[in-house]
Amino acid sequence: MEQLVTSNFKLGIIAGGQLGKMLALAASNWDVKTYILDPKEDCPAAHICTNFTKGNYNDYDTVYEFGKKVDMITFDIENINIDALLKLKAEGKWIFPEPEILKVIQDKGAQKEFYRDHHIPTSGFQLLNSKQEILNAISNKSISIPFVQKLRTSGYDGKGVEVIRSEKDLDKLMEGASLIEEMVDIEKEIAVIVARNTKGEVKTFPTVEMEFNPNANLVERLICPAHIDEKIDKQAQEIAKKVIENFQMTGILAVEMFITKTGVLLVNEIAPRPHNSGHHTIESCITSQYEQHLRAILGFPLGDTSIKMPSVMINLLGEKGHSGNVKYEGLTECMAISGVKIHIYGKKDTQPFRKMGHVTVLDRSIDSAKEKAKKVSSILKVKSWN
Repeated sequence: MEQLVTSNFKLGIIAGGQLGKMLALAASNWDVKTYILDPKEDCPAAHICTNFTKGNYNDYDTVYEFGKKVDMITFDIENINIDALLKLKAEGKWIFPEPEILKVIQDKGAQKEFYRDHHIPTSGFQLLNSKQEILNAISNKSISIPFVQKLRTSGYDGKGVEVIRSEKDLDKLMEGASLIEEMVDIEKEIAVIVARNTKGEVKTFPTVEMEFNPNANLVERLICPAHIDEKIDKQAQEIAKKVIENFQMTGILAVEMFITKTGVLLVNEIAPRPHNSGHHTIESCITSQYEQHLRAILGFPLGDTSIKMPSVMINLLGEKGHSGNVKYEGLTECMAISGVKIHIYGKKDTQPFRKMGHVTVLDRSIDSAKEKAKKVSSILKVKSWN
């Protein structure tokens, strides 16, 4: 497939958010033409791709017609029309990651069943169809409080998730088919980005440690490399490889895991696309997650994932109490700090906890990087003009 980068090869990317934007930027280095499908004309990727199509990626006809215009399809979001992708694949279209795998991953319950069936460590779970079934299960003691409720489909970035810590929280239960997970006593949350190319070659990126915003259930800070025991690190890397190899998936996969207080490693969730836990790789690693995804789906050898320099990544989230036209405060002061790399996604409107950008802080000392990141977090704010 080496001739692809010197031809008029068209890569279709379904959804044009920040991930689609950064993937399109990486593709431009090889002169790969990028076609974006997204419902918003002002999405981050709209103005940097080769061709933009406005349309609903949950609509069968829209996805099918878009797919016929391009040579290969990938995506930056899971919640897309699978039936259209399956039809396109049956007609010979290259689609990576494979739509059959995306269909499993779209359903958090099916994900958990996959882990169980392939002996991949994960927390205990039950699958229930309604709020009333959950209440009945609590009443007959087949479910114990505390637990975590996740809607099986459509949840993302903390949405579609409720933590039930006591009976007082039961009014927060959501209606719909749900995955009920045992509450895990978590010591740390980590992630491993792993890639597999069309020839079956597999490589992992260094394990990262994630810290979450308690209000929004979003990653607030990411540390690379993770400060964890070498044995746990090796185990996390092997689990990530096992997941992608059991799926026989082509592309990049983010594998999020818990380390329990007793030192047990459990898979939480996976994402078959470039991921928030890999943003730092743009500056911190020899190969970025975006380049690696392209290498994987185009059949090139996978790139070197070694760390060039330790890093801390922080998400730029919309400030609480601010909605409307966005403005950024503190850019000049933060850019004066050595090792600070700021990425603004280009979203026109902000709202509380919306991901508006990220900052990667590089330093030879991870402790120094943490201090710089703390300073950036206190200075750089995402607000509205309103």
